[in-house]
Amino acid sequence: MSVAYALPTIDDELRPDLLNVLIVDDERAIREGCREVAESMGFTTLTAESAATAYKQLESRSIDIVLLDMKLPGSSGLEVLQEIKRRRGEAAVIMMTAYASVHTAVHSMKQGAYDYVTKPFNLEELRLLLGRAAGHVKLLAENKVLREKVKAHQSFGNIVGRSPEMEKLFRIITKVANSVHPVLILGESGTGKELVARSIHFSGPNRDKPFIPVDCGSLVPTLIESELFGYVKGAFTGAVRAKDGLLAIADGGTIFLDEIGELPIDLQSKLLRALQEKEIRPVGSTKRVAINVRILAATNRDLEVAVREGTFRKDLFFRLNVVNLRIPSLRERKQDIPLLVGHFLERMNRELGVERTISDDALKLMMSYDWPGNIRELENCMDRAGALTSGPHIHIGDLPTQLQNANRPVLVPVEGNGSHSSGVVPMAEMEKQAIFDTLRRVNGDKLMAAKLLGIGKTTLYRKLKEYGPEDWD
Repeated sequence: MSVAYALPTIDDELRPDLLNVLIVDDERAIREGCREVAESMGFTTLTAESAATAYKQLESRSIDIVLLDMKLPGSSGLEVLQEIKRRRGEAAVIMMTAYASVHTAVHSMKQGAYDYVTKPFNLEELRLLLGRAAGHVKLLAENKVLREKVKAHQSFGNIVGRSPEMEKLFRIITKVANSVHPVLILGESGTGKELVARSIHFSGPNRDKPFIPVDCGSLVPTLIESELFGYVKGAFTGAVRAKDGLLAIADGGTIFLDEIGELPIDLQSKLLRALQEKEIRPVGSTKRVAINVRILAATNRDLEVAVREGTFRKDLFFRLNVVNLRIPSLRERKQDIPLLVGHFLERMNRELGVERTISDDALKLMMSYDWPGNIRELENCMDRAGALTSGPHIHIGDLPTQLQNANRPVLVPVEGNGSHSSGVVPMAEMEKQAIFDTLRRVNGDKLMAAKLLGIGKTTLYRKLKEYGPEDWD
């Protein structure tokens, strides 16, 4: 047999009675033996003693799985395989051969066969193989449905989701897209705040106008000011020519202020004045410039707490919080994970020109994981799995280690009353050590570390700031 795959359970969820198995072999005893096994599992079976009969069956019935002999009277099994894949590309074809030739088997799989089995084979071996093939067919069908569902939400800028939380979000986006009011987008890092902002802009009447994102968490304060408001020639060292600010350049369009909670307090007052007066004063200038721009802002911080702590202006908060959208975390809408996985698989298959699927066991593990990095982490996970898998199917072993170990408690010795007992490492400490270990591996490259961890660079900078000056070198 070939490399073993995760064995799906043949139960009501899989519904073998809805799958048709075609058995093609010129030996009557082989056909009857295979039919007996398939029917005992609940499959509907058809038989053919030649290539011509097999083609007639393909024309008259929907075939899901084919047991195909490598040698048929007047035909090569490989020729029949190619014809089956041409007519029913999604069918799982299992080659049967009396010659235990690895070369022949590998060649048939390169031509599109799902797997192979060498004669004589025992009945249990055939049962396992039919079970795996049924799971493969099921996954292909589910992926097709997922792709159709993904296409249904193209109008929302590729935001993927069918959960009640996401349906509510879609309704709000539709309403606010046609207004000019500021919108405050709230959500954890990696939930897709910029995607929502883009959807609001490109679903509205000013979709042909500029959409300009500004990352307030990654730019130094002086650079943010000159980027937003512009400057005149000679305003500071290096200002050899005047430059318009983004608030002026986006005339009639949208400025998306990502991580607005990181904006320094003095720039908050300047931004508030610009929004209230609808004009800006470039750095180094005495003249004011009128602006016509919509502001969308996003943050993963609790701005009400920041207001109470004095790190965010109350008046600016009220100005931005005319409408607020909260994007649910991925752990709050786990029913969307299969849909998102299908979306990333579709993109992967399109870009690589392959047809990848994911096993039931791998998908179940992903459903049980809490995804602290949200959709960004899931996307990173799928990209990694696609790069590491050695075949068309993504399995548990292809997933990142943190997923594979997610349900395993981490125990460490803890001292107490002079003895040792088992204790659990807090999640916060595990997260901290993961960040430090990754930074050491990439020699302090924060952008690379953030990418490997599946989090945003702003989140990484904020975490390091929270940890303080602890030495990880």
